[in-house]
Amino acid sequence: MQIDISTRHGHLSDASRQKIEEKIGKLTRLFDRLTSIHLTIDLEHEETPSVDLQVAAEHKHDFVATDRGVELMGSVDTVVHRMEAQLRKYKEKLQQRHRGEHDPPIDPETILENLDQPEE
Repeated sequence: MQIDISTRHGHLSDASRQKIEEKIGKLTRLFDRLTSIHLTIDLEHEETPSVDLQVAAEHKHDFVATDRGVELMGSVDTVVHRMEAQLRKYKEKLQQRHRGEHDPPIDPETILENLDQPEE
């Protein structure tokens, strides 16, 4: 899996880049079918940096999360949290589809009532 961090209109220190890579690397534990993660940090407006996170998964379009905040690391945390929520929701949807939970639940009392009635 490929993790790519890029910056526009500025530079990140190696320590900041390392912290950010550790945070977004945790997404792979949540959903194992990720193929690439791309984080773009725009430092054009120093007081409100913009953070965009794109995650590509097998057999699915890209997931995207964006944030603009006062602190860079706070924005990264927010974007990672939003991405976790999207991936959890998608993973839950896949699991429900494979379990067949879209079918209506079977009521055992209805089955028993139908068995007790004589056939005509």
